[in-house]
Amino acid sequence: MEHILGIVFPGQGAQFVGMGSELHTEFEAVRQVFSEVASVTGRNISGLCFEGPREELDMTVNTQIAVLTVGVAAFRVFTEHIALKPTVMAGHSLGEYAALTTAGALSLSDTIRLVHARGTFMQEAVPPGQGAMAALLGMGAADVDTLCRHLCAEGEIVEPANYNGPDQVVISGAVAGIERALQEAKTQGAKRAIRLPISVPCHCRLLNSAAARLDVLLSSLPIGDCTPPVISNYDPLRTHSRSTTRELLVHQLSAPVRWQETIETMVRRGVDIIVEIGPKKTLSGLIKRIAPHIRLFNVEDPKSLDETARGLQDA
Repeated sequence: MEHILGIVFPGQGAQFVGMGSELHTEFEAVRQVFSEVASVTGRNISGLCFEGPREELDMTVNTQIAVLTVGVAAFRVFTEHIALKPTVMAGHSLGEYAALTTAGALSLSDTIRLVHARGTFMQEAVPPGQGAMAALLGMGAADVDTLCRHLCAEGEIVEPANYNGPDQVVISGAVAGIERALQEAKTQGAKRAIRLPISVPCHCRLLNSAAARLDVLLSSLPIGDCTPPVISNYDPLRTHSRSTTRELLVHQLSAPVRWQETIETMVRRGVDIIVEIGPKKTLSGLIKRIAPHIRLFNVEDPKSLDETARGLQDA
């Protein structure tokens, strides 16, 4: 049986101190990626990823570069050791940039500059302490949408940020709105309502000014087509191309990530195996709930690379 492979990359929230260290020790391709990122940023990226401290790694502008670096590096090793080629790719929020880079739409150096600027724009759009995000578990998307509309009508800024699966929606907005949403969600049937340790309210209207700045920057960068296709977070019925990527990335910054629809699009394309590339296996957990029949693998260290190589060989 011929299998159809999809690749996904995680975004902010997947980071942890120590990520990528074993791959860096074992593979020259990984060391080359870390070296290029360090030369572009002037930062000790390996030290940030491997040693932290956690507080510094968790700063949005640092997190985004670090997670991107590990994802791209892990993909380089994946392609060196595994013959099966992906038919389609996607990334969750920041992960979309790793997908675009590895699919050839953007050079690594341009992506590093772009992601660094994106993180800076986001931090400057909403000063620390003013924005927040929360995960609502056990509420359907329609109920979360209704809750957010109700709160917005009362003057609070709170919007859906990530449609992660049939029973998980992340919301984003001003701190007061998120706190009210947490209280009301619990009275409306949410199994859990959890404030997330993220200071920037991603994927909501509070980042409109950051999106405008990102648009200006993107207009100055060369953007190519993708091989394989990369599905858009903003509109999973569309894929990135030379003519669409700028628009899709600008919208992505202040619009919700439609992750459930992204995986459903992969399924319609015939994907039956998905490999998550980068730290942790957060996306794999979400995919299990969206498409339980998909075979899942991941690559974040030498052990998971070996397990994935054996699994795909036997598939």
